[in-house]
Amino acid sequence: MLNRIILIGRLTRDPELRYTPAGVAVTQFTLAVDRNFTGQNGEREADFIPVVTWRQLAETCANYLRKGRLAAVEGRIQVRNYENNEGKRVYVTEVIADNVRFLESSQNREGGNAPSGGSIPEEPAFGGGGNGGNSARGNNNNFSRNNNTQDPFSGDGKPIDISDDDLPF
Repeated sequence: MLNRIILIGRLTRDPELRYTPAGVAVTQFTLAVDRNFTGQNGEREADFIPVVTWRQLAETCANYLRKGRLAAVEGRIQVRNYENNEGKRVYVTEVIADNVRFLESSQNREGGNAPSGGSIPEEPAFGGGGNGGNSARGNNNNFSRNNNTQDPFSGDGKPIDISDDDLPF
């Protein structure tokens, strides 16, 4: 069986961060995803898809994502149901995200000045689940936005000295 989904769209409002009674962070937001075709009136239509993130990913999304920002979401579709106050069964379909990528920098959306050369520094992508957390993006040879650590694999083609203690096997 396979239940995987990848979406790219814009947030319709700021993410809503809450905590469960056990103290686990959960964030909800809606992603507007354009359809590949136009409607009868010639305008492009969109689907509005609810997304839920948990734990560290939820807190990261609440801190970095805002209404209108372009984001990629990877996760699974979940259908749940509950009984409302009127006794009717209500079904909810949502995406449970385990990876969220921020596809544009905050400078880009806020009209900031891009550095010369056309490259815009990007915010990191964050994931939960099995990918180990942060993933690097772009080809800017920096591993961190907050320090000046250069890529140890760039450069002059000389061999890299790695001791046996550094190897995982």
